This record gives sequence, C-alpha cells and structure tokens, in this order.
Amino acid sequence: MSRPNRFDPVLIQAVIAGALSFAHLHDIAEAAGQHDWKAWAYPISVDLLLVAAWRRMRALRAADRPARAAWTWFVIALTASLGANIATAGLLDMHAVPAWLRILVAGWPALAFLGGTLLAHAPTAAREPAVEPTSVPEAAPVPEPSPHVTVERAPDPTPELTASAPAPQPVSPPPVPPALLAHARKVADTHHAATGSPIDAATLRTRLGVPPALAEVLAAQLA
Repeated sequence: MSRPNRFDPVLIQAVIAGALSFAHLHDIAEAAGQHDWKAWAYPISVDLLLVAAWRRMRALRAADRPARAAWTWFVIALTASLGANIATAGLLDMHAVPAWLRILVAGWPALAFLGGTLLAHAPTAAREPAVEPTSVPEAAPVPEPSPHVTVERAPDPTPELTASAPAPQPVSPPPVPPALLAHARKVADTHHAATGSPIDAATLRTRLGVPPALAEVLAAQLA
C-alpha cells in the first residue's frame, strides 16, 4: 500500500531560502559588472561549492580523518552567500559598488574552481592493503588412549646348544715303571696269600705309598 505524498515544511523552507540567496548573489554579481548569463552563474558556483564542501566534510568525518580543508572551503562559500544576502539589505549602494567588491566578484570563479578541484580529487580514506586470510592448520586428531592390556610372556625355551660339547677324552694311565710294577706284584701276592683275596687299590696305595691314580693303575694291571 503506497503512502500518500505529503509536503515537507523543512524542504519548502529550504527551497525558499535557496531561491532568495540565489537572487541576492545574482544581484551582487550584476551590480559588480557581471551581466547576462555570467550574473546567473555566480550563485550556482557559490551554492555548488557550499554543498560540495559540506558533503566532503561529512565523508572525512565518517572516515575519522581531519576535515580542516573542507571546513575552510565551506566557510568561504558560506561567507560569500551570507555576505551577498547582507549587502542587498540596503547596506550597499547597488549603483556604486566599491572597487574591492568588484575585485572579489571577478576573482571568485578562479577561487571556486580551485576549491572544487581540491574537494573533488582529495582522497577520502587511505586504501588499506588487502589482508589475505591465513589458513589455520587443523589440529591433528588426538588418538584415544587404548586400554592397558597385560600380556603374559611365555618363558623362553631353554636354548639348545648350538654346538655339542666335545666328549671327554679318556686319560691314558701314566706309565708304570717296571720295577714298581714288580714290587707291587710281590705285595699283591703276599696279600693274597695272607687274606685269600686279591689286593684292592686302597690297600695297594697304603702299602706302596703311591698316589691314588697310580694305585688304581697298578691294581688294574695286577688284576
């Protein structure tokens, strides 16, 4: 559903004030020697500079930057518009305009051109370098702790011998001197005659006073 169009009192007031200011600027320019279309171009130039400075000031403040230059041009345009309105209120003889006012009106186009150029081509905000998004490496998944399992180890089998131990070599009996063997035989015969049994190695060792090994050898040879 469309809303009905209504007149805005503020907008009407702005149009009336703009028309009056426009007419006053035209009258001052024409009184200062600017005739025909040039007299109508002066109020357009002043109002455009005023609007441009105001828009520039808002843009700089929105960007959080100093707006001193825009504010300066706004004051200059406002002074020109306000001065024309006051001058046409009967304070200035429109038929005998002073020389300094003629100079200001004649130099206004160059001043307005400079202000408009500076306002239009000054950067609003410094361009910030584009920041590339940095890829954040994904965290490696943390493995879940495995349940503790106790494994009983079987006893190691008895290691087999890789190489069989060499068999003990038979020890050859020490050589028995013939004289000792003959003496041992006499002692054995005497013992056999007395006891009726063959002499053993222990008795032979006692009778002869020889080492046990030698007594064993002698007993083996006498058997």
